[in-house]
Amino acid sequence: MSSIFSRIISWEIPSYKLYEDAYTYAFLDIFPQTPGHTLIVPKVEVDHFADVPEPYYSAIFQTAKKLVPAIREATDCNRVCALFVGFDVQHCHYHLIPASAIDDIKISKNPQATAEELQVIQEKILSALKMNI
Repeated sequence: MSSIFSRIISWEIPSYKLYEDAYTYAFLDIFPQTPGHTLIVPKVEVDHFADVPEPYYSAIFQTAKKLVPAIREATDCNRVCALFVGFDVQHCHYHLIPASAIDDIKISKNPQATAEELQVIQEKILSALKMNI
């Protein structure tokens, strides 16, 4: 059975996409730690980040380098923190979390963001991404 992330990549499940290339897919987390919380997933279904093959592994970080300036600009955060956690979905995913304080990156169960909240931050990040490319 495909993971929820594989189903998002194949458009079986909608997402708030920010970026896509041959190896990665990046979209907003619907249970964000902070507004702009983004997930980058490889387009290969592998559970643990250390098992992700090249070129997918390197592409995750290349995608992060493209997205971080736009996320910072759109959210006006001090930094974008990055984490591999992987307990909730068994498909490698890299969290980019806009943070202004250490408490912003404590992984916890958060309420689902509204469609309006996700659309607003998606538009801000996409606008900033276009200006930085």
